[in-house]
Amino acid sequence: MAERKIRVLVAKPGLDGHDRGAKVIARALRDAGMEVIYTGLRQTPEMIAESALQEDVDAVGISILSGAHMALVPRVLELLRANGQEDVSVFVGGIIPEKDAALLLEMGVSAVYGPGTSTTQVIEDIRRFVNQEAVK
Repeated sequence: MAERKIRVLVAKPGLDGHDRGAKVIARALRDAGMEVIYTGLRQTPEMIAESALQEDVDAVGISILSGAHMALVPRVLELLRANGQEDVSVFVGGIIPEKDAALLLEMGVSAVYGPGTSTTQVIEDIRRFVNQEAVK
């Protein structure tokens, strides 16, 4: 029996209209054999959490360049937990100050990536996060 592909939702919350990084990550994950659902621009935390639930994803990638990460990401985490999706890994990419990255990690984000992060690193991390959750 074939192993189930890792399913990843890539989302762009808020008013940020810059999606090049999200598309690069989405394509890299797809090329690495993962199933990728890209939500498109201007998603609300509620839309992201609902999509994650409907698509039964293993991970949610949130791309934020707008500076609203401390409002949007905690809300997505809260909604995922409310949906019983505590096992869904959440990773964030964008322009995130170090102090905010540390706070997001404390809140339960699996990883925070800045500009120039290798797609190979993101792929390896997602595989590790999802496989750790599968073991639990």
